[in-house]
Amino acid sequence: MENVIVELSRFVIIFLMTIYTFYGFTALRKKNRKKQLYLYRVQKMLILAFHFVCHLVLYMNTGNFKVLTFYLMQLAFLIGFSILYPICYLGISRTLLNHMMMLFSISFIMLERLSFDSAERQFSMACIGMGFGLVIPVVIRKMKFLMNLQWLYAVLGLGMLVCVSIFGVTQYGAKNWLFIGGISIQPSEFVKILFVFFVASALARANQFRQIVYISALAAAHVLILVVQRDLGAALIFFITYVVMLYIATGQSLYLFGGLAGASAASVVAYQLFGHVRVRVSAWLNPWEQVDAGGYQVAQSLFAIGTGGWFGLGLGKGLPTSIPVGKSDFIFSAIAEEFGGIFALWVMLICFVMFVTIALKAKEVFYKLVALGFSVMFIVQVFLCIGGVTRFVPSTGVTMPLVSYGRSSVLGTTIIFSILQGIYLMNQSEEGKIEKDKRKVRGTSQRQSNPTIKEVEE
Repeated sequence: MENVIVELSRFVIIFLMTIYTFYGFTALRKKNRKKQLYLYRVQKMLILAFHFVCHLVLYMNTGNFKVLTFYLMQLAFLIGFSILYPICYLGISRTLLNHMMMLFSISFIMLERLSFDSAERQFSMACIGMGFGLVIPVVIRKMKFLMNLQWLYAVLGLGMLVCVSIFGVTQYGAKNWLFIGGISIQPSEFVKILFVFFVASALARANQFRQIVYISALAAAHVLILVVQRDLGAALIFFITYVVMLYIATGQSLYLFGGLAGASAASVVAYQLFGHVRVRVSAWLNPWEQVDAGGYQVAQSLFAIGTGGWFGLGLGKGLPTSIPVGKSDFIFSAIAEEFGGIFALWVMLICFVMFVTIALKAKEVFYKLVALGFSVMFIVQVFLCIGGVTRFVPSTGVTMPLVSYGRSSVLGTTIIFSILQGIYLMNQSEEGKIEKDKRKVRGTSQRQSNPTIKEVEE
């Protein structure tokens, strides 16, 4: 009976995720607000159904009562914030909220499968992050002076990176961790936020080439410090984010192509300077020949994805624990092995579209650049993570936002989501004011063209 339920659950999970993704794209195209809200409510039900089916399978596989207790805690988290957020902020982006809840539920389930202790720590940090998330949107809306603090953002960001260079600890070849009171922190996850705010604030006011040179020099300082720390994945994310933001702010194609040329040259230099880069490139070119050295991770990842096929082996039926760093850098491989390639494809699509609409609708230059910067940063990180585990690009050690295990990453990404919700709310209020003004103008013109009897008599 247990095997039958697990076998059926594979197709039920894929079906739920397929409908969820389809409704997500459909809701973006709908202009009728009531129809949109209906689709978003259905999405919430699909998240809860997916969450229930997965935990039912996990409990049947383990027989551990802690799974049921943890399920109820997660259920309270998902329902609580899905209700609380719209109550606190009436005009929030339901797309962003639903996708965040779906990614969190996938993360909790996969981490329970791989490491129950890690799942509990991830859940605790998600609760803290969402607590911050209830406050941040109102801060973004009310504190307009945040767009004028570009040099403060630069000093704080560079200062945090320098502290890591001095006091940091090396893990997985990169010196990007600080231990404070026995708790490990990855400051680069929070420097991302400061970096985007700095670049957006500075470029929004830059009207001379000399100013762009200064901004580029400070942005390059961020990237170079990360390179010195051998955190090359983060350095690449920062670099690409800056180049795209600079291109959008100035409209100069020369900056875009110059940035691409610079990235190509920097890749060659990094290959010559860093031995672990050469190992990863060799593993990328032929992981099977390097399986006893640097290619073991990629080989195991490809084996897991291939074993899972399109429909997966079923939750609890694969061997995701054999994938090195499976709960962080290579969690996408674990998802593909047990949930299947179709499910993994829908997860990838969700990640690629969730921020873009907010960036496109922002009115003020500063907020448009902030939303764009976070969108690019998120998409590049997802691309590098998935590309690394599927051998599309060399592995960079980048994790999948909200899904991979990482307390600093979860907190930093949740703050980014909340900032984007604040920008979305500003857009909604501005659009509401514009529509209200239009109605006033239409009403005035109608009164002028159709005067009342009293006006005629006067």
